[in-house]
Amino acid sequence: MSIASFLITLIGAILFSTKAILVKLSFRDTGVDALTLLALRMSFSMPFYLVAAAISSKRMNNIRMTSRQWLYVILLGTLGYYLSSYLDFIGLQYVSAGLERLILFLYPSFAVLINAFLFGQKINRIQKIALVLTYIGIGIAYFGELKIDSRTPDFYWGSFLIFLCAITYSFYLAGSGRMIPMVGATKFTAYAMLASTSGVLIQFLFRGHFSDHILSSTLIHYSILLALLATVIPSFMLSYGIKRIGSNNVSIITSIGPVSTILQAHFILGDKIFAEQVTGTLLVITGVLMIGWQSTQGREI
Repeated sequence: MSIASFLITLIGAILFSTKAILVKLSFRDTGVDALTLLALRMSFSMPFYLVAAAISSKRMNNIRMTSRQWLYVILLGTLGYYLSSYLDFIGLQYVSAGLERLILFLYPSFAVLINAFLFGQKINRIQKIALVLTYIGIGIAYFGELKIDSRTPDFYWGSFLIFLCAITYSFYLAGSGRMIPMVGATKFTAYAMLASTSGVLIQFLFRGHFSDHILSSTLIHYSILLALLATVIPSFMLSYGIKRIGSNNVSIITSIGPVSTILQAHFILGDKIFAEQVTGTLLVITGVLMIGWQSTQGREI
């Protein structure tokens, strides 16, 4: 695994972690509901994925997808990314950004298990050690967060929704790890995200409630940042990482997300940082740096 692939994946994970902060800011400053915000996010993202789809289809090495591959891409985009995003946005109404990221980052272990049990992909020693360190760290930080947030109304309901989000997203990640080598990272990402966007917009239109918040310039600004900084750019970076180093390694590297979100929540939202968070953060960083150190040695993981 090259250091460039590691860094691209790491930066993509950090950019993705800004999503929870932008969503919480949008809820706080505009009062927008989850579905409207998600629809705006995907609407502003859609032109970039349309361009990417067109460019990838015109390349000399373009791979024409079979009917079955089209079905898999659509299912992964809708049942994976769209459903997980919707559950996540609703859950963020009830829990803090830091706790959301901690629960959500159970998905790497789910993805690794899916790859192991469904696709026969082996988990090697470095991955096992890194996963153990990472999830011990997340568990410690999660326990500390519970002592602060458990009195919030609908706290456990929000936690459960984000737990479901982690499960659905793990299927997207594992499935993308199978599809990207066959059809290409850019093409898969573009069409899967377009399928996800279609699902969001169909649900939004069927709901039939068009909020006045759409006219707010503040909401538009937040939606554009969500679309570009926390969706389009990192989605292509992580797809590139999956293509180069595999979904198992991407799952482990993206465990830096909770660390990034906790720090952003502290400095931007004013959330407190407590001892359990610090301990858990150090363990997560250790697990992620193990992957980075391995890459500098020029060995395959």
